[in-house]
Amino acid sequence: MPKGRLLQLPGMRLPLIQAPMAGVSSPAMAAAVTEAGALGSIAVGAGDAETARRLIQAVRARTAGPFNVNLFCHAPGVADPGKEAAWSERFAPLFGMFGTRPPAGLREIYRSFLVDEAMLRMLIDERPAVVSFHFGLPTASAIAALRAAGIILLATATNLAEARAVAAAGIDAIVAQGWEAGGHRGMFDPDAPDDKLGTMALVRLLVAEIAVPVIAAGGIMDGRGIAAALALGACAAQLGTAFVATDESMADAGYRAALVENGGKHTVMTRIVSGRPARILPNRFAALNGTFTADQVPAYPRAYDLGKALHAAAQARGEHGYGAHWAGQGALLVRAMPAAKLVRTLAGELEQAIHKRSPA
Repeated sequence: MPKGRLLQLPGMRLPLIQAPMAGVSSPAMAAAVTEAGALGSIAVGAGDAETARRLIQAVRARTAGPFNVNLFCHAPGVADPGKEAAWSERFAPLFGMFGTRPPAGLREIYRSFLVDEAMLRMLIDERPAVVSFHFGLPTASAIAALRAAGIILLATATNLAEARAVAAAGIDAIVAQGWEAGGHRGMFDPDAPDDKLGTMALVRLLVAEIAVPVIAAGGIMDGRGIAAALALGACAAQLGTAFVATDESMADAGYRAALVENGGKHTVMTRIVSGRPARILPNRFAALNGTFTADQVPAYPRAYDLGKALHAAAQARGEHGYGAHWAGQGALLVRAMPAAKLVRTLAGELEQAIHKRSPA
């Protein structure tokens, strides 16, 4: 299996990527992971170009090693005043419980990289070692410009058709996101049928069908999981939920409690929170899953404007159950420790797992 340029980055001694998680993965986390010999990541899709620049510089202040910068390539959300007004009214009683009202109008709170020329210029100026894409692919001209700047490119795929599109676009490696993964599904089209392929099945399929390095993502929480992905031909594994409870995580107390104290025994796939399918812990928001049909939910990220407002209103009254508590199906295996210690722990587990399966 071709390893590509990714694993040849200076200082990257482990086939491990810490997943970029908006609102969770901090510059301190990314730097700690990189310093420990894996690839740290930050997510910048929730901010503008200058905010992203400051985050990149904050990582560089902590490490001289390579790291990944993640962007959203979703189709810009189309306003639907009638649907959005009805959505807000459905949630009005919940807002009323916390002494407030839903937003008067929903906004497109995240600007897609598809239409963000300022973000592209900033990336070319800053030249991070790796840039990754979620929800789709940027324009061909943006890909060409980033490649010309010497940046390694990754993109998420949830099925074979998406992976073929990633490969055809000239991306360096495919992040194979299985159904088990926490957070948002990386589907190019959230309204398309979803085959719900598990991580291991998806990795094996892509390795067999596409001559581009594959990174396994979804439900992997320990070194044995990484070893299993490598055995199926993945060049590396990307872990997200495993890092949510680390010391450097930006997850708030409610999120940590939901993950650690409740053990992450169950998760729910829902689009109620943001407008796109995403896997979440079973909090009060997740309990609303099944009470609405997909066609009633406003477009991403406009629906997320209401979701964030509800969380803020509830949190102000001491209720943490309406947060975006994203987590994968392996959440029960989460461990709370510093990020660098987690990387070292994963490295030891991986070495042990590989040694056990090697012939005598």
